[in-house]
Amino acid sequence: MINPIVFQQVYQRNSELLIYQDLTRDGVIAAFLEVCRQLGNPEVNRQALAAACRHFFKLLASATELYRGTLTGDPWQNYLLDRLIEAENTFTIKAGEQGWNSMGAALKDAVRQDLRALQALAGLAPAAYTAALSYLVAPSGSNTAFPAGDTPGALSNKDTANSSPIPDWAGLRPLELPGPVRPVEAARRQLKEKLLAIPDWGAEGLELLADYYHTHGAGIFGACWAFRWERGPAGGRLECIDHPDPITLADLVGYEAERQEVIHNTEKFLRGLPAVNILLYGARGTGKSSTVKALLHAYGSRGLRLIELPKKYLGDYQEILKILIPRPQKFIIFIDDLSFEEDEVEYKELKGLLEGSLQARPANVLVYATSNRRHLVKELFADRTPNPAGGEVRLQDTVQEKLSLAERFGLTVVFPSPDQEQYLAIVSELASRAGLAMEPAELRRRALQWALYQNGTSGRTARQFVDYLRGEQE
Repeated sequence: MINPIVFQQVYQRNSELLIYQDLTRDGVIAAFLEVCRQLGNPEVNRQALAAACRHFFKLLASATELYRGTLTGDPWQNYLLDRLIEAENTFTIKAGEQGWNSMGAALKDAVRQDLRALQALAGLAPAAYTAALSYLVAPSGSNTAFPAGDTPGALSNKDTANSSPIPDWAGLRPLELPGPVRPVEAARRQLKEKLLAIPDWGAEGLELLADYYHTHGAGIFGACWAFRWERGPAGGRLECIDHPDPITLADLVGYEAERQEVIHNTEKFLRGLPAVNILLYGARGTGKSSTVKALLHAYGSRGLRLIELPKKYLGDYQEILKILIPRPQKFIIFIDDLSFEEDEVEYKELKGLLEGSLQARPANVLVYATSNRRHLVKELFADRTPNPAGGEVRLQDTVQEKLSLAERFGLTVVFPSPDQEQYLAIVSELASRAGLAMEPAELRRRALQWALYQNGTSGRTARQFVDYLRGEQE
């Protein structure tokens, strides 16, 4: 069994991390450090040790059994590596912006020290389990870790076969999820495998992490490609969307010319060339939102990130920009189904976000919005008809203010409603891709019948119809 001094040393070194100190405030990591602290005590308190082990197992079990992916190493190693990769601190943010060569020597030395301490912590879970189990099943009053005449292996096998006081945390298993591995997950898994394979994180691991942060982003921007802005009691925050809509540009049928305008602007944006905010306007079900969401899968590996901003939080845009401006990634703030009623004043916040604020629009942020309403703000006939009895004196000013919102988008891309033949062409193409076996005349008849009784002729209606047929045939 490992000498208790080793647990004491590992606990002490990780309690004194310099750059990655925030990791010790993570619940699971703090719980394992407490296990190490208990095991490092000269006189082990069995009750306190058992409580620490149960608490650690509970937290690690929740994190592992609900983990959506393949583990790298044992459950504890996988968890610690994920938190290491997602950490946000001076080193990770600077590496994300400027890479390895921008680091000062003192910062590199501090990170080396932290990484060596964390590597020692990562490999300690099996030994900690064996040591804790031996203390907890030792005869009452015994001052030794193992009962006389017994061995660690024999003791563990005997007791875990019956009623072990603590379950073996190495036996935890993640969720089994079908489907391809997302690129962001593949890159992270590759880094974790490399870290576990090298003998010294303070040497090779330092550059590996810096390169990862620079290529894929630091903190949550390296962990996810899609985010949603939420506001709670503690203020606004970006929430990672673990599984964004899987729609791709190749999945979309029709509106190729309109979609190309959006793609062309996005590619200029990613290359650092002048690009503009876009309003995607048109009838419902024409693929406006799907076009924006599909950009993520086309360009996420090139540093594009998508942030969904609800209309009610438009006033938070300055707070959001403070988070995004220092990052090397390119961000599209996505406002879906945008329109305002006459009494809603949030549109004034959006005008500042697009143009008109004292702060210059950052080069790494664009706004893409979709709407079924061309001018975004609801207008009444009264807005254009003079009403001398109590009406507004400067009526034209109100009209111009409402119209100016849509004009602040640099590009408006119109998605018109498809006519009957365009709708049928979309149905035919989607049915062909789905491999549906149906005579063209019958497909046409049923597609028109579906549109008549459902939502009219649109790209969305076509996809819903084909999905219905797939379920019917399969």
